[in-house]
Amino acid sequence: MTIKQQLMDKLAARNDEMIAIRRHLHENPELSFEEVQTSQYIADFYENKDVTIHHNVGNGYGIIVEIQGRHPGPVIGIRADFDALPIEEETDVPFKSKNPGVMHACGHDGHTAYLLILADSLIQLKDELHGTVKIIHQHAEEKPPGGAKSMMDSGLLDDCEIIVGAHLFPTFKVGHIGYRAGAAMAGRSFFKLIVHGTGGHGSSPHLANDAIVAASNFVTTVQTVISRRLNPYDMGVVTIGSFDGKGTFNVIKDAVTLEGDVRYMNDAVHATIEQEIKRLVHGLEVQFGVTCTLTYEKDYPPLVNDEDLTNFVVETLEASEQEEIIAIEEAPLFSGSEDFAYYALAKPSTFYYIGCQPTYIDVPYMNHHPKFDIDERALLVAAKAGAEVVAKYCLK
Repeated sequence: MTIKQQLMDKLAARNDEMIAIRRHLHENPELSFEEVQTSQYIADFYENKDVTIHHNVGNGYGIIVEIQGRHPGPVIGIRADFDALPIEEETDVPFKSKNPGVMHACGHDGHTAYLLILADSLIQLKDELHGTVKIIHQHAEEKPPGGAKSMMDSGLLDDCEIIVGAHLFPTFKVGHIGYRAGAAMAGRSFFKLIVHGTGGHGSSPHLANDAIVAASNFVTTVQTVISRRLNPYDMGVVTIGSFDGKGTFNVIKDAVTLEGDVRYMNDAVHATIEQEIKRLVHGLEVQFGVTCTLTYEKDYPPLVNDEDLTNFVVETLEASEQEEIIAIEEAPLFSGSEDFAYYALAKPSTFYYIGCQPTYIDVPYMNHHPKFDIDERALLVAAKAGAEVVAKYCLK
């Protein structure tokens, strides 16, 4: 039996354990930058194993585990995130979140579970490894500034030749793996606008300056940035997700706070959107006689997968003889964002999608939905897909 098949058999034999880990993490979710117990759980998993462990990497509770093979060879990185979201879970699973208002609604529990078992299986075969596999357990993917950039900046990944990552997505059926070479996921920025007017009585609008009227004008006008300032072939989105104008029915508001989200696929488009938003804010002050305070923050850059590495991984997965890996499909551009983009800025990287569509529902709930769920068979698919990549680089 080949070493690669031994690895695959180890993963299959521990499928139930992988599911149990996922369910434990699902029951005990923690928010970004607060993952104290989750990080400790991961660290405890590697206790007394023949690896080098780096704790509290980056700006939070990140962990990097180095599995050093007996033979010389490349250094590669595999990343999984482990934070949860501020969402009240609405599923009916018996391992529902025990933490009110916190939920693993994006699949990071599954990412961590598959990578732990893959890592441990590689540790058991480390004498057969050529090179080093760095297991990247990353904190705080969901909340800017995120954990990826700081983990990359730690210097512990400087020697990695490649970095790969995977994400559970219910848009693909179990056994189907999605990929996209080049631009794959959108960049994201955040802005907060406070419009300051002059308060007054509803019966005397001429003695006040209504911040709600001015802010409402901005909400509608800002959409012209997308419809009239961008090339129709370019992708851009501006969303006003929060409009805090609550007051009393007969009182004119003196201030309103808006919060918005910007998505884009390249830096030139982002520069245009940012410039136009700032221009509109200035115009709002002139048109309505208000004053504005604008905070504009760049969160995550677009995720651009290395084309050569992506094609290499696709060829590797297409050649897989594992029955769990059924199909490799090109994925559309996703307008969601991922801080894995920071690894891709620094190293040849690729980020692929693991199908996890539940069989009990025709239209699955998407990531970040309070009823988000996965088909747990996807965990073994993710583990074996990662094993295929490691075998190609580090098993002879």
